[in-house]
Amino acid sequence: MGTLFIVATPIGNLQDITFRALKTLESVDFIAAEDTRITSILLKKYFPENYKQMNLKLFPFFEKNEQLKAEQILNILKNGKNVALVSDAGTPTVSDPGFKLVRECKAQGIDVVSIPGPTGVISALVSSGLPTDKFTFLGFPPLKPGHRLELFKKVQESHKYVEATIIFYESPHKILKTLQDLKSVFGNIQIVVARELTKIHEKVERGSIQQFIDSYSKKGVRGELTVLFSLK
Repeated sequence: MGTLFIVATPIGNLQDITFRALKTLESVDFIAAEDTRITSILLKKYFPENYKQMNLKLFPFFEKNEQLKAEQILNILKNGKNVALVSDAGTPTVSDPGFKLVRECKAQGIDVVSIPGPTGVISALVSSGLPTDKFTFLGFPPLKPGHRLELFKKVQESHKYVEATIIFYESPHKILKTLQDLKSVFGNIQIVVARELTKIHEKVERGSIQQFIDSYSKKGVRGELTVLFSLK
């Protein structure tokens, strides 16, 4: 059988690719990409001399086609071919498609190898100044306000038993509503917001929830956001 490689790619700065990741991408038979257009740009950057050949390895693997493509990937692996799984940025399966594929590979005795590298949640945590010994990652909070509030209330309840730094991702057009819900559950606590990590305009800022609400209401905000807080 072949091997499924989980390959981390840069979250912003293209210099944050590892030698091992490049070697893996070059050696595998196929590359399953969340967005082939984005991965194609990376391949052109890293493999200018054999870009066309590398590009032929690509096929799409995203949330809406995950089940269908997972079956195809499993068949490819069973035929002795190696596949690399990549996301648009960072480490695959972390708030991105892929964990079901990995789970099925493990169930069927197919080797899964992680090629570690950038991960937004860890980059945000270590630069936040918040406790790093225990943390809970929520991914992207639910879209529906009721479900989002329910999640935050469960987090509040769990903190009675485990004091952990809480981390979640959010998009710019949803951040205001999410922060308002967060404030309604936890009060006007201090939070850290990281954005544009590893890029030129990287920001890791600390303030009250209301301060961020006021700022984003006036100026807006760009780039995916990572929100962190600790109740210690």
